[in-house]
This record gives sequence, structure tokens and C-alpha cells, in this order.
Amino acid sequence: MLPTLTATAWILLAVVAALCGIAKTALPGAATIAVALYTAALPAKESTGAILLMLMTGDLLAVWSYRGDADFRMLRRLVPAVLTGVGAGALFLHLASNDSTRRLIGAILLILVVVTLFQRRSAARNRPDDASEAARPAPAASRLARLVYGSLAGFTTMVANAGGPVTSMYFLACRYPVKAFLGTTAWFFFLVNLVKLPFSVSAGLVNPTTLSLAVIAAPVVIASALAGRRLAERMDQRVFEPIIVVLTIISALPLLS
Repeated sequence: MLPTLTATAWILLAVVAALCGIAKTALPGAATIAVALYTAALPAKESTGAILLMLMTGDLLAVWSYRGDADFRMLRRLVPAVLTGVGAGALFLHLASNDSTRRLIGAILLILVVVTLFQRRSAARNRPDDASEAARPAPAASRLARLVYGSLAGFTTMVANAGGPVTSMYFLACRYPVKAFLGTTAWFFFLVNLVKLPFSVSAGLVNPTTLSLAVIAAPVVIASALAGRRLAERMDQRVFEPIIVVLTIISALPLLS
């Protein structure tokens, strides 16, 4: 059964579906913007469940599109830290208010932007100007970096569905090429969302109503994901990286309000 939505809410649904699709295959930061928009269009319960299903639709296309581009070794190494962050996030939800949680995540994201830009500027000064070196993952893939970013990704995705900007900053710090960045991100959230799905069903977030909304939105998600794939193929690394940083900042600022 579908909820009664205004014309504006249906338009927002279409916009959100398009953002979900393009976020999965071209611009990961757009997903957090989609979450904020959809929360304004629907009650919290419906929006949380429907957005998860739309994101998972995009996940399927993304992992197929970038099936040969993901760094699976990195993903395996991130698992312990991510699970630790999820556990910490679950505990934090019982102790903190929604407002303090949102502000904390927003502050974390902005700090990560500054740290990542500083790391990349320092690395650019010290590495040779060589294409093969530039394409190689950076020392951000160290154990400490995996622990910090992985824990924060698990924490933020648990408390506010805002893990995308954190992982974007980490994979950006690793200096992945565009396709490796998108492929590793796609598989990361495909697996994370699979883990979250049973909990969402048991909590009533995924139900016939949210499933119906996701089915209606699916064609838009699919079309925008395919368009995003074409966009990514044409996108220069020097253009891609600033866009990711800008989208992360845009995602963080509303959380601070």
C-alpha cells in the first residue's frame, strides 16, 4: 500500500531516485544528499526503509558495472574496523540525542576533508611526477588509517546512514583511480547494506509500503545509474577528486545545523 504523497513529494521521490543511481556509479557523495531530501518527503520510518531499498537497487548495478575494478583485499582488511564502528554506533545511539549525533558526524566529515587534503598536498610534494606512481594506492592504506576510517564508516552508517562521505575520503586518500574508487565503494556498500537489510526488516523499516515505493522508483534508479556509468568513463581524475570533496562538504554542512 502506498502512502498518500503530495505532488511535491512525488517529484522529490524521482529526484532522490536519480541521486541514488548516479551516486552508485559516478558520484558517491550524492547518496547522502538523497537521504536528506527523502527524509523531507516522507515520515522517517518510510524514508529510511525506502532509501535503503533504492540504494540496494543501485548497488546491484554498481557491483556489476565495476565487477573487475574493486580492491577486495582492502575490503577484507576493513571488515574488523567497520564492525567495531557499527557496534560503537549502536551504543552511541542509546546515549546521545539525535541533534548531537548529527553534529558529531558533520564535524567528523569536515575534519576528514581537511586531513585528506593535507595528506594529498604533502604526498604531491614528495612523490615523483609519474603516471604509474600516481595510480598506486597511497600510504593511507596503513593499518592505522584502516582502523580510523573503517571505524568511522561503520559508526556513521549505523547512526545516520552517512557512511558514504567517510569512505569517500578514505578511498580518495588512497589515491585510487576513478574506476577503482567507484568499484571498491560499490562493493563496500553492497555488503554493508546486505548486512543492514535483515535488521531493517525486523524493525519494520522495510515493509510492503516502502517496497512499493522502491519498485516505483527502480526505473529512475536504473536509468541514472547507467548514465552515471557513462559519466564515470569520461570523467578525468583531476575533475573527479574535487567533486568528491565538494559533495562531502555539502553532505556534512546540513548535519551541523
